[in-house]
Amino acid sequence: MPKLIVSIDGVVIKELQLTKDRTALGRRPYNDIVIDNLAISGEHAVLHMHPSGVEVEDLESTNGTYVNGKAVQRQWLHGGDVIELGKYKIRFLDENEAEDYAKTMVFKPGMVPPILPARNRATPLVASPLTQAVPLEHSANIRVLSGSAAGRDVPLTKVVTTIGKPGVAVAAITRRQHGYVLAHVEGPDTPTHNGVHIGTEPVPLHHGDVLELAGTEMQFLQT
Repeated sequence: MPKLIVSIDGVVIKELQLTKDRTALGRRPYNDIVIDNLAISGEHAVLHMHPSGVEVEDLESTNGTYVNGKAVQRQWLHGGDVIELGKYKIRFLDENEAEDYAKTMVFKPGMVPPILPARNRATPLVASPLTQAVPLEHSANIRVLSGSAAGRDVPLTKVVTTIGKPGVAVAAITRRQHGYVLAHVEGPDTPTHNGVHIGTEPVPLHHGDVLELAGTEMQFLQT
C-alpha cells in the first residue's frame, strides 16, 4: 500500500498507510490526518486512491495545496512527491517505496533508518536529519511523574514517539542524528519544557529535562 510521511520543520511526526479510497486532511478532528494549525483549513485536501494510482485534490482551502512547490487543484501523485500544507510536508511513497521504507524500520537499537530518495525524480527529502543511519551513543526513555501512570517508563525505541491525548494535546519526540527533539503536533495546549511552553520549532532534549503535556508531567532520561 502507498504511504504518507508527515513532517514539520524537518521532524517526522506521523506515518500513515493509505488503505482507504478517500483520505481526508484538515484541521477538523474528523479528518483522517488532523493538522491542528490555523493555516490549515477545516477540510483542506483529500487523497483519492484509484486502481491506477493516487491523486490529491484541494478542497478550496484558504491557503492552498502544493505539490513539489506548485499550487494544485487536483493532481496525480508520483513516488517521492511532497505535498505541502502550510509548514507541513507530506511525502508520498508509492507501493514499492513504501515496501522499501518499511524494510528500513528493522534496524539495530540506536540506529536511525534513512528516508529513501525518490525513484527517478529529483524531489527534495522531507526530513533531511534522517537521511543517514547514524548510531546514537545512548538510549533514552520518558518517565511519567504524575497521574495514574506515575512511575512508568516509556522506552524511546522508535524514530518518532508520540505522547499526549489525541484531540487535546499531542507532541512528538523524534530521534535525530545527534540526539532527541520535542515538537508540538496538535491541540491548543503546547507542551512545556522545563516549565516553558515550546514554540513552533523543535526543542533539543537533555537528560533530566521535565516535560508537561495535557496535565501529565514527565521526565526525559538518557543513559
